[in-house]
Amino acid sequence: MNLEAYFKITYGLYVVSSVLDNKLNGFISNTVFQVTAEPGQFAIACSKNNFTADMIMQSNVFALSALQKETRTDIIGAFGYRSGKDIEKFVNFNYKIGKTGAPILLDDSIAWFECVVSQTVDMGSHILFIGKVVDGDLIDSAGEPLTYAWYRDVKKGKAPKNAPTFIDANKLKEQAKTNFPQKYTCNACGHIYDPALGDPEHGIPTGTRFEDLPENWVCPVCGAEKTEFSRIEN
Repeated sequence: MNLEAYFKITYGLYVVSSVLDNKLNGFISNTVFQVTAEPGQFAIACSKNNFTADMIMQSNVFALSALQKETRTDIIGAFGYRSGKDIEKFVNFNYKIGKTGAPILLDDSIAWFECVVSQTVDMGSHILFIGKVVDGDLIDSAGEPLTYAWYRDVKKGKAPKNAPTFIDANKLKEQAKTNFPQKYTCNACGHIYDPALGDPEHGIPTGTRFEDLPENWVCPVCGAEKTEFSRIEN
């Protein structure tokens, strides 16, 4: 099967957040969709291994923030590739506490909603939460939403391990192998640095070998340092 077929299914990217015992946490999800208008309801899918999933299960509340197209790397890194068991994710960003007590990310968000869980569905590896909207607002009416297609095709990002759309990086590496130029992959998020493409957005021209990247260069997707990259063996 051609794994690239999965990437033609469209998704948006959102920060889904919750609260439990005064602990705030959230993660980036590409499985968020509106299921009804009257009343407004959203469905979200969370891996059972996701710290936020357990928080939602116990608190029965969640918020979601629709990210804008040019969302900062540090937001992607913190909410997409770090565990709330290890860090306080909201500490470095602007947010507010909603009616439900859940934190709502404001930085690089164009709209937000908060919900009270009405149903849960066990999907095996994931839990599907369906929540009724209790509040929401528009932050930037002109802002363009960040889609998974843009994130993957332009930013060259990969889905985190707990995402429903995750595909084993080893399988993707097999498809990325070439004798030249030598490619490297980010151990944190799976982004593949391809010398043939460079990183023009951050001043790295096409044709730049990984070894020649500045030592302060970081992963354009999650912000991991250059030392966190591994060579893709041919």
